[in-house]
Amino acid sequence: MITRARLADRAGYSLMEIMLVVALTGVITAIAIPMMGNQLGFYRLSGDARSISNSMALAKMRAASVFGRVRVRFDLPGRNYHLETWNSATNTWDPVAGNGTTYLSQGVNFNWLPVTIAPPSTQAVIKEAAICKDPAGNDIPNTSCVIFNSRGIPIDSSATPQPLVDAMYITDGSAVYGVTVSATGMVRTWKTPPTYSPQWATQ
Repeated sequence: MITRARLADRAGYSLMEIMLVVALTGVITAIAIPMMGNQLGFYRLSGDARSISNSMALAKMRAASVFGRVRVRFDLPGRNYHLETWNSATNTWDPVAGNGTTYLSQGVNFNWLPVTIAPPSTQAVIKEAAICKDPAGNDIPNTSCVIFNSRGIPIDSSATPQPLVDAMYITDGSAVYGVTVSATGMVRTWKTPPTYSPQWATQ
């Protein structure tokens, strides 16, 4: 037979104890959610920078493998990019089969502001890659292109292509990433806080 004393020993949590647990859970959640949001933002931005770097490296290798020109075409307002190969038989830029369009993550855009200085030993003046040209040599509005020749060297889109240093920049407001291509074809990724005087560091 269960006595009244034994029933008292089986009493549940008091209202005060439950309220204390709920309050602690709320405090921990309030601290953790912003931190998690910042971390997810960092992963999105750094992941986009790595993806652009990989696309540039792929374009460089593909240009060498097909003995022709390959470019990464960036749609600035559309926040996406894809690879194209120059078809000398038809004089057209054809999308690379099996390599679809890649979109930037939510909140990430092609931009470098408020930064005003390019990463060290790269561009003399910070700027995105030059505007893309159609087969007739006309500008394609709101685009940028990084073009590689058959030796894996970045070139301009002139009638007599010249080697150059190219770059693309992305930001979500919390940091600025730059993906640069040297005149020898070396692809590097940089990061800086979004400040007027940057503190570029290789990634």
